Amino acid sequence: MKEREIIIAAKTLSKVFNPFYLPIVGLIILFLFTYLNMLPTKYKLMVLAIVYICTILLPNLLIRMYRNYQGWTLFELGRKERRMVPYLISILCYTLCYYFMYRLHIPHFMNSIIVAALGIQLLCATINIYWKISSHSAAIGGMTGALVAFSGIFNFNPVFWLCFLLFVAGLVGTSRIILRQHSLSQVVFGFLLGVVIGFIAIWKL
Repeated sequence: MKEREIIIAAKTLSKVFNPFYLPIVGLIILFLFTYLNMLPTKYKLMVLAIVYICTILLPNLLIRMYRNYQGWTLFELGRKERRMVPYLISILCYTLCYYFMYRLHIPHFMNSIIVAALGIQLLCATINIYWKISSHSAAIGGMTGALVAFSGIFNFNPVFWLCFLLFVAGLVGTSRIILRQHSLSQVVFGFLLGVVIGFIAIWKL
């Protein structure tokens, strides 16, 4: 595989496994594989719409507007000192999502996914003040930790999905290193942080 093709593949993986997709993917999994699949379709679509707007559409739109205003490329935005505003934007959007879901009395397990994602964002933003950390790896780690917690709560075998997430984590981490956005230590630490926060948020809340 040529160097150009490797870089294109790395960019594609980074976009496909964007950290903002963590909450909505988690909810879709809950709707498919737990008793929450008995909820009315309209209700599930309403929840997914709220989560999509608050955790994907709105933060991506605002961050893009901020990046265009500054005249930065995606690579330039990836510098540690320039990541704080995007982190703050995403934290505010996730908090807004939690508020809406709380006001609508959304079931506990759905809200816990938002709490996990918000916790990961907050810790990544705090750590970013001193040291750059991979939010992509943290997001995949969060899904991994949440999967382990849900497997204990709903009593199912998570091995297949766990292997899949570990494989994806390896691909995403490698892509971030190839794109020179992160070092190996930043990727590994981000993943481990996500695992811990994802597990605690689901298991303890």
